[in-house]
Amino acid sequence: MADAYLSFLRITLPDDLVSVLSDILNHLEKGEYDAVLQSPQVAILLGLQDNEKTQDVSASDFPLWSDYVSRRLGLILANCDEETQDSAAYLQHLFLVVAVACLYAFLQSNVTGPPLPFSSSKTLFPQEISSNPSAVSTLRQDLIQSLSADGEAAYKLTPNIELLCLADTILSSPPIQKNIKAAAWVKLRTTFLHQRLLSEIAPSLQSSIYENLEALEADLLSTESQYSTPDIRVQFLLERATIHTHHGLDKKARSDLNQAASQRHFEFALTGLLGKRTKFQQFDTSQLVVLARSAKDTNEAPRVDGQETGAKIDSSRPKTLDLNDDTLLESISFVDTPFSSTDVKDESKLPASLTTLDPANQPLLEPLDSIILLSLASSITNTSPSDGLTREETIPYATRVLDGGSSNWQVYTQALLVRSRIEGYRSRTIERGLLQLQALVDQVIADTTSDSPTPTGTTTFLPKANETDSAPVSERIKYIFQLCSPSRWELEAELASRWVSMGGLRSALEIYERLEMWAEAALCWAATEREDKAKKIIRRQLFHATNGPDDTADPEEEKWEGPLREPAPADAPRLYCILGDIDQDTAMYETAWTVSKNRYARAQRSLGRHYFTLKDYERAITAYSASLKMNALNQSSWFALGCAHLELSQFKNAVEAFSRCVQLDDTDAEAWSNLAAALLHLRTSASQEDEDGEAAHPLAAHQTNPQQPRLDALKAFRRAAALKHDSYRIWSNLLTVAASTVPPAYNDIVRAQTRICELRGVTDGEACVDAAILAALVRHIASVATEPYDPAKPGLARMVGELVDKHVVPLITASAKLWQVVARLALFRRQPSAALAAHEKAWRAVAGQPGWETGSVEQWEGVVDATVELADAYESLGEMERTEGLAAGSGEVVAKDWRFKARSAVRGIMGRGKESWEGTEGWERLVMALEGLKGGR
Repeated sequence: MADAYLSFLRITLPDDLVSVLSDILNHLEKGEYDAVLQSPQVAILLGLQDNEKTQDVSASDFPLWSDYVSRRLGLILANCDEETQDSAAYLQHLFLVVAVACLYAFLQSNVTGPPLPFSSSKTLFPQEISSNPSAVSTLRQDLIQSLSADGEAAYKLTPNIELLCLADTILSSPPIQKNIKAAAWVKLRTTFLHQRLLSEIAPSLQSSIYENLEALEADLLSTESQYSTPDIRVQFLLERATIHTHHGLDKKARSDLNQAASQRHFEFALTGLLGKRTKFQQFDTSQLVVLARSAKDTNEAPRVDGQETGAKIDSSRPKTLDLNDDTLLESISFVDTPFSSTDVKDESKLPASLTTLDPANQPLLEPLDSIILLSLASSITNTSPSDGLTREETIPYATRVLDGGSSNWQVYTQALLVRSRIEGYRSRTIERGLLQLQALVDQVIADTTSDSPTPTGTTTFLPKANETDSAPVSERIKYIFQLCSPSRWELEAELASRWVSMGGLRSALEIYERLEMWAEAALCWAATEREDKAKKIIRRQLFHATNGPDDTADPEEEKWEGPLREPAPADAPRLYCILGDIDQDTAMYETAWTVSKNRYARAQRSLGRHYFTLKDYERAITAYSASLKMNALNQSSWFALGCAHLELSQFKNAVEAFSRCVQLDDTDAEAWSNLAAALLHLRTSASQEDEDGEAAHPLAAHQTNPQQPRLDALKAFRRAAALKHDSYRIWSNLLTVAASTVPPAYNDIVRAQTRICELRGVTDGEACVDAAILAALVRHIASVATEPYDPAKPGLARMVGELVDKHVVPLITASAKLWQVVARLALFRRQPSAALAAHEKAWRAVAGQPGWETGSVEQWEGVVDATVELADAYESLGEMERTEGLAAGSGEVVAKDWRFKARSAVRGIMGRGKESWEGTEGWERLVMALEGLKGGR
């Protein structure tokens, strides 16, 4: 089976072209790309030969080689002879196949290997250029510079760039785009590969990529489409998931991966099994493991010495390194116990087909199923650990692919890479992770370096693989778009970054300098507080030597303060921004913006961040707005813009900014919280906005409900609280807003107050309980009750009771208001004894405060109020029959001596306050209360 695209291409071919293009398609499927490029029509397209249609087109008339080819292509397709073999449909499909071959060859020479068996420059360029190394180098540099987009530069040493440019030129031809349905998919691939060549994401390319994705869905994902097959649907979903992951859209990526797994009926589960992970571990503990089984049963035979017996496995695979740790085992040693001991995460049930698996000896997975696991691991690693998806949960996915083996070379290579990335953050595995990454770099360098001159004269630790230890081109290319494997220079840069994290500065710098990644080299120096070295590296790329020629300048002494280089390097905007970061110089950001012709969004983001730090919010808003005009998909810029608007009380604009923010990432709790805060202020500013003729609520201008912004704010706070469950501030805001709506959101009040008690109860005690809101809540359930309280009946009343009993009461120490709330709730629940006890505690809390005897009038009046209320409680509750405890139903009253207790309380307060408060209004109230208690015992 070849790449799913080739199956799609064959399905869409017109019947009259199936046999005509059969041979060239076979060459394409076998990886014989040079044979595809030997067609006479291709020679005419490239200018290696001429006919009457193209003889007047000269390469010297065009600034770019790709423009020259585009002109010749347009003439060839516009003057087709329908009566010969060279019909319009034939030539269009032929050139499409040529574009696909060029794209595959480009990936083979930069990503997968083995080395190309032909020289792309000699195959594509005229002899007068291909025979001149200087001319070839100049032409390639021009092509690479033409790939710059939105101020982002393509990697300057990309080998064989003419292959990608030829593919893109052909696929950009209007007749091919219009008449060939299969052209859209490969155009998507070339655009995404173009995106990956850039140092950062280019918004214009991202928009084009997602437009292509949307256009392809109907043909590739719809079960109604005549061109769609199960294999095509799955491979397109996996390919789209890699695009989402590259652009940071992890949620969309995981949705596509889950859909692909469902369509393949692929069953897997991350679970815990008892086992040992270290050599000295005495007791078995739960170990994370992925259990997985492909839907097909052809590869389920048991393994012998790491190989499946009866399963067809390619014995060639990349070199995997052993852990060789003095503590950790090479793999988990699982205990041999019944499967019922498994603890499945999220309490989900394992599929029946997984319960019979031996976790230490699982069957071989289909390549596409392995890709699903590896893509899941990559998407999880790309999310925040605060979401609960940590690296500890990602390593089992890569381990499952490696332990089970793989029937595809490139899939196994990707599994080693994913594992090495995860192990680079764990102390016990960091060494193996680094060495494995080095081995992969060596493998890719050896596999992509041919005998032809290359821009990077690298040496490797490993020799080139023998043919018996390698894999053919077709095997490596088959799933390359679903894996999104990194290029050679990306892998080397990743290795350099790993060296930096381990303190290997010299090794990292050697790699960066060899790759001529001067920005990364400068950042490497800056990270070690050597800003002077970093500035010299950057300035050398932008400026000439201060005095004299560049070649004779002393690299240690020269500061590179001479004239600007003309033309400026393609990555000049990025270099200027790095200078600005080092010196905090806004002029450098402005220069970066100018050099990029007002398209480099990062320059304005840097300006915005600088002004925001200085609290110059007006300028920050201007800068962030300019950056968002170029890159409207940058979530962090929308967030910062919203914060600046909030600081200036521009609430309508803040709502718009935070709304865009949560549209791009609906898992950003802080953005939801800030959106809610902005919505709350819309209500207060609505009248002024109405006077100006503007809608008070930009998200719902048609709504007439005056409290709609508050309701929207409540929804936003709910979402924020769900995402950031441990944020006391968000829960507190949710509580306040829920209590302020009409009618109040009682369920949200209970939920928020409960969570606040859980988060702050230990440190804040009773202060974390809002007594006024809790009192209103109790009054509400009492006022709406139509029947006696039933503790077994679910509903708001029972929720409030659980909140007070489990969370509030244990926190109360000196709050009379809270005890009064407890008393009211107890009375509602027909618990007079508990109600009277709460009233007593409320009184003690007030009367026990020191200094009221000689304090302020307010203190004295508070004590009087509490005492009178206690006396009233004794009188109303004392003679009621007990309904709780062992005495319930016995006819016993709550307090036989209630009158005595009430008089004692009043007399005690009067005795303590006589000297200071006798004769006051409060004193007279106590006298009257005591008079009312006369008689009886």
